[in-house]
Order: sequence, then C-alpha cells, then structure tokens
Amino acid sequence: MTSRTLRTLTVVTAAAFLCATATATATATAAAAYAVQGTGRPVPGVVAAWARAWNGSDPRALGAVFTADGVYTDEAVGVTFRGRKEIAGWKARADTLIDNVRVSVRDTRLEGDRVTVRAVYSGHLKGAPKPFAVPMTTLLGLDRGRCRIAFDQDHYSLAEVLIQSGLPADWTPPAPGAAAR
Repeated sequence: MTSRTLRTLTVVTAAAFLCATATATATATAAAAYAVQGTGRPVPGVVAAWARAWNGSDPRALGAVFTADGVYTDEAVGVTFRGRKEIAGWKARADTLIDNVRVSVRDTRLEGDRVTVRAVYSGHLKGAPKPFAVPMTTLLGLDRGRCRIAFDQDHYSLAEVLIQSGLPADWTPPAPGAAAR
C-alpha cells in the first residue's frame, strides 16, 4: 500500500468516525430537547405538587400529596407501597440510590378523577458510569376533590435505565446499608 493510499484511507476513516459521532450527538441532543418540550396546557395542581415532591429533597413531601391510604406502584421494579409513610420511605430510598432524581412533566390528560402524565424520569444511579433520562407514563387516580392522589402507577423501562446508566442488565440496587454490586 502506498503512503498516498494509506493517507487517503486514514482521512476517509476519520471523516466517517466524525460523521457518525456528530450524528449520534445530534440525535441525542434532539431527543433530549424533545423530552423537555411541553404542550403549553396548564398542569393540574396535584400533578405539579407530585413533580415538585419528586424533584425535592424532603421524602415526606411525596407522601403528603397522597391520601392517607394512597397506593404507589412502580411497575418497572415491581413494588407497591401503601400509605403516606411507606410512600415517603420509597422516595427516601430513591434519593439514596439516585443522584439528582427528577420527574419532568411533558404532558397531562385529565379525565374525570384520573390523570395520565407523560414525563421524563432522570437521574444518576450512584456508582453508575452515566446518568439516565427515560420516558415515563404515570396514571394518577385522584380523590373526590382532585387535590390528593389515591393511587399512582409509574411505567418506564428499567432496561433502558440500566442501558443508559452503563450498568449490566442483571444489576439490582443494593439492600439498604449494603454496597452496590
């Protein structure tokens, strides 16, 4: 192979790499930009309070937006919590496992006493190489006055959280007080 051929091959390979990197970056940037777009419709007060509680640092604030016998289900990890104290405990556990845990509401749809929330769930699992930001859909059932949550069902892809975080598919969170594996 001549030095001219080798030089041409190097330039073409470098150009292909840069093009692929730019395309991947542009795709990720576009996806992130879309993820934070809203519809401009007002968010029901209870949904705003729910998002503020998830984005805050006081676990009791999440429990407080639920009825006394409220039920919270995280479908991705298959857990259910009943009552304000257990729900607040789930938020406290999330805060110990995930740095900067956030729920960014994109859209809501209110039908009777139910609200469907489309959001982006994001954060950085402690010990993971990278942060995550995945689409989430939550169904909220409201009390009669529509001011507290009677039930919450969160739906997102745990597999996508782990992929984005750079963790193996069989990763599980450590037991409280234990080290991550």
